Amino acid sequence: MALPSTIYRASVQLSDLDRQIYEQLQTTIAQHPSETAERLLARLLAYALCFREELVFTKGVGSGDEPDLWSKGPDGRVQLWVEVGLPDPDKLAKSCRHVERAILFAFGSGLNRWLPQHQGKLASIPNLTVVALDFGFLSQLAADLQRVISWSLTVTEGNLYLTVGDQTLESALQQVSGPPL
Repeated sequence: MALPSTIYRASVQLSDLDRQIYEQLQTTIAQHPSETAERLLARLLAYALCFREELVFTKGVGSGDEPDLWSKGPDGRVQLWVEVGLPDPDKLAKSCRHVERAILFAFGSGLNRWLPQHQGKLASIPNLTVVALDFGFLSQLAADLQRVISWSLTVTEGNLYLTVGDQTLESALQQVSGPPL
């Protein structure tokens, strides 16, 4: 029998000064049994950093042909394709041909090997933005992960300031290639 997903409820007070977005985000996010806490939190960060009204979580890990998040237009076509982790670059390139814009939030313990190996191919995709997330930052967040997530996230000049309880964590968004977020 398959293990069920773990459900998290998240509230994010978003102040994105770079994009002039100020929102109180409320969402439910499911953690697949094979998904790490760091990946779950990377998906939640991606949701906040790419927020727009139409952005939704997909089946993600459970579906091989969907990204982690997407936004569709009124005609049903995918406008924004968002992935986290270290996906297969060929598969990502193929997906980018069918969407208006794609964003990859790359992270993981193997990022320092994966990125140099695939950076040339990824940089040649004109509608793809690649941003590296600090794995240490995600690990700090994962250490105190609760089923009810309450964040205050400020984004300014490519830096994240994330307050969880009485602790504020800081991390830089390292844009590797593509148009700005």
